[in-house]
Amino acid sequence: MPFYLYQLAYSGDAIKAMVADPTDREAAARKLVETLGGKLHHLFFAFGKYDVVCLIEGPDDMFMMAGAAAVGSAGTVSASATTKLMTPAEAMSALKKAGEVTGAYQPPHG
Repeated sequence: MPFYLYQLAYSGDAIKAMVADPTDREAAARKLVETLGGKLHHLFFAFGKYDVVCLIEGPDDMFMMAGAAAVGSAGTVSASATTKLMTPAEAMSALKKAGEVTGAYQPPHG
């Protein structure tokens, strides 16, 4: 199954609510991911642009989009980003394929 890196930044109201009444965000994320048929491997709180970083494994891109949309529709996220990840073996296969078609692409001429 594909892996995804999902990052999110909470809204100010969400941070305020979590400070007032902390809840287990990992349990909430795990429930959503498993309900959709995937596996939450890790959830970390982070410093920087995003407040949370998750490593998720799921059946396909539709699974990941559904999960991200469900989280976003709650109104507690101010920004998010999803990155589809590849194993080294998958990347090597893609690079091999690229080598097979090198020359088929014509770059623009300036």
